[in-house]
Amino acid sequence: MAKKFKIKKGDTVEIIAGDDKGKTGVVKQVLPKKDAVIVEGCKIAKKAIKPSEQNPEGGFVNKEMPIHISNVRKVEGE
Repeated sequence: MAKKFKIKKGDTVEIIAGDDKGKTGVVKQVLPKKDAVIVEGCKIAKKAIKPSEQNPEGGFVNKEMPIHISNVRKVEGE
Protein backbone atom coordinates (compact mmCIF):
# COMPACT_ATOMS: atom_id res chain seq x y z
CA MET A 1 0.00 0.00 0.00
CA ALA A 2 1.28 3.47 -0.91
CA LYS A 3 2.12 5.87 1.91
CA LYS A 4 -0.16 8.86 2.35
CA PHE A 5 1.23 12.27 3.30
CA LYS A 6 -0.62 15.47 4.13
CA ILE A 7 2.10 17.45 2.32
CA LYS A 8 1.87 17.61 -1.46
CA LYS A 9 3.87 19.18 -4.29
CA GLY A 10 3.27 22.95 -4.37
CA ASP A 11 2.45 23.28 -0.64
CA THR A 12 4.24 25.91 1.43
CA VAL A 13 6.10 24.33 4.35
CA GLU A 14 8.27 25.49 7.26
CA ILE A 15 11.42 23.62 8.29
CA ILE A 16 11.14 22.77 12.01
CA ALA A 17 14.48 20.96 12.53
CA GLY A 18 18.01 20.96 11.15
CA ASP A 19 20.33 23.62 9.72
CA ASP A 20 17.53 25.41 7.83
CA LYS A 21 15.21 25.60 10.86
CA GLY A 22 12.73 28.47 10.56
CA LYS A 23 12.95 28.80 6.76
CA THR A 24 9.86 28.44 4.60
CA GLY A 25 9.64 27.22 1.02
CA VAL A 26 7.54 25.48 -1.60
CA VAL A 27 7.65 21.68 -1.96
CA LYS A 28 9.19 20.79 -5.33
CA GLN A 29 8.96 17.02 -4.97
CA VAL A 30 7.63 14.38 -2.55
CA LEU A 31 9.65 11.14 -2.17
CA PRO A 32 7.33 8.58 -0.52
CA LYS A 33 9.89 5.73 -0.57
CA LYS A 34 12.35 7.83 1.47
CA ASP A 35 9.67 9.60 3.59
CA ALA A 36 11.19 12.87 2.37
CA VAL A 37 10.42 16.08 0.51
CA ILE A 38 12.56 18.46 -1.53
CA VAL A 39 11.91 22.10 -0.57
CA GLU A 40 12.86 24.98 -2.88
CA GLY A 41 15.84 26.93 -1.53
CA CYS A 42 16.46 24.71 1.54
CA LYS A 43 19.16 22.16 2.40
CA ILE A 44 21.42 23.10 -0.50
CA ALA A 45 24.52 20.96 -1.04
CA LYS A 46 27.43 21.53 -3.40
CA LYS A 47 27.74 18.50 -5.72
CA ALA A 48 30.76 17.72 -7.91
CA ILE A 49 29.86 17.12 -11.57
CA LYS A 50 32.06 15.19 -14.01
CA PRO A 51 32.55 16.67 -17.48
CA SER A 52 29.87 15.36 -19.89
CA GLU A 53 28.13 16.24 -23.18
CA GLN A 54 25.72 18.65 -21.48
CA ASN A 55 28.38 20.12 -19.17
CA PRO A 56 31.82 19.94 -20.85
CA GLU A 57 33.47 21.94 -18.06
CA GLY A 58 32.31 19.80 -15.13
CA GLY A 59 32.78 21.53 -11.76
CA PHE A 60 30.33 22.11 -8.93
CA VAL A 61 26.58 22.66 -8.85
CA ASN A 62 24.27 23.64 -5.95
CA LYS A 63 21.54 21.02 -5.48
CA GLU A 64 18.56 20.84 -3.12
CA MET A 65 18.67 17.68 -1.03
CA PRO A 66 15.73 15.75 0.52
CA ILE A 67 14.48 16.64 4.01
CA HIS A 68 12.70 14.01 6.14
CA ILE A 69 8.95 14.60 6.23
CA SER A 70 8.98 14.75 10.06
CA ASN A 71 11.19 17.86 9.89
CA VAL A 72 8.72 19.98 7.93
CA ARG A 73 5.33 21.46 8.84
CA LYS A 74 2.67 22.64 6.41
CA VAL A 75 2.00 26.40 6.60
CA GLU A 76 -1.75 27.06 6.67
CA GLY A 77 -3.59 30.00 5.14
CA GLU A 78 -1.48 30.61 2.02
